[in-house]
Amino acid sequence: MLIRKILFTSCMILSLIVMGCETKPNEETVNTQIQPKSQSYFIYDTLVTVRVYDNQVTSQHFAELDERMKEIEGKLSRTLNTSELYKVNENAGISPVVVSDETYKVVEKAMKYAEASNGKFNPAIGPLVSLWNIGHENAHVPTENELAKTMPLINYRDVELNDEQKSIYLKKAGMAIDLGGIGKGYAADQIAEYLVANELNSAIIDLGGNIFALGKKPDGSQWTIGIQDPEVSRGNQLGKLKVENKTIVTSGVYERYFVEEGKHYHHIFDPSTGFPADNGLVSVSIITDLSADADALSTTGFVLGLKEGLAFMEKQPNVEAIFITKDKKVYITPGLEGKWELTNDLYEMADI
Repeated sequence: MLIRKILFTSCMILSLIVMGCETKPNEETVNTQIQPKSQSYFIYDTLVTVRVYDNQVTSQHFAELDERMKEIEGKLSRTLNTSELYKVNENAGISPVVVSDETYKVVEKAMKYAEASNGKFNPAIGPLVSLWNIGHENAHVPTENELAKTMPLINYRDVELNDEQKSIYLKKAGMAIDLGGIGKGYAADQIAEYLVANELNSAIIDLGGNIFALGKKPDGSQWTIGIQDPEVSRGNQLGKLKVENKTIVTSGVYERYFVEEGKHYHHIFDPSTGFPADNGLVSVSIITDLSADADALSTTGFVLGLKEGLAFMEKQPNVEAIFITKDKKVYITPGLEGKWELTNDLYEMADI
């Protein structure tokens, strides 16, 4: 009997826990003199919650953020048939498509990470995502024949960017760009940029577990961010760290997956095999300044694996990382020494 279980990221299953932002206060709550005003939206089929700790925030601000997110999705969505990215994919093997500066910029950044990681981060992975269809009722393990037909269509080197014309061309029919590994992060960055431009400098931006901790708490202290225990439900943290003006993004095996014939298949693919990456990792968290970077890097680190992933992160400027393995060991980059606190006795800190 085929048993499938599909798990979606939502506010109920965050990979990251913002300490002090719960309904009931605790010792780490923000200054109670300023209660957050919040609004939730959907973008990329993901719940977005913006909590602003500033009495100057208005409903107009939240309405403008809603419009901004709709604008982003209207350009970068792979499934919205009116989006610029949809048009690029629709013209695969036919002709280049001129896009907006914004769409071009995001695809260009995704391609830079593809080059830097030798394709471990791969924005051309769309056909493979569609084949497995994880997150939907008909998710399945593809046949060898299906994979053989799909793998030639995910070569990121067949994506051609023209800087002068701001055009994108997919050289083979059937190719498709998927910005799932960077799009949510880019949206978080744009929300943060909007808030800062409107002098709203204390906020938590949460896109399905992608957290942007903007500024400081109203009392001037840093935000405390808890990293979720990958094996249990929301509210059980593995450890925590204090940050300000940082984004924390986690990629893990528990975000979206299905189970077929007793085997767990998650959504983070290794482009070299066509299968979900299977290297002993259960999650990778990235801490840096821009959420788009953290989004791409968390996927990259997960696919690279523990040793190569840590080495890769240590070469990136102003980037820290937390790698968690199946055997409940936690590895961190050197810059987190003294800033990261392990709070779960079931896990242990380790070194390569």
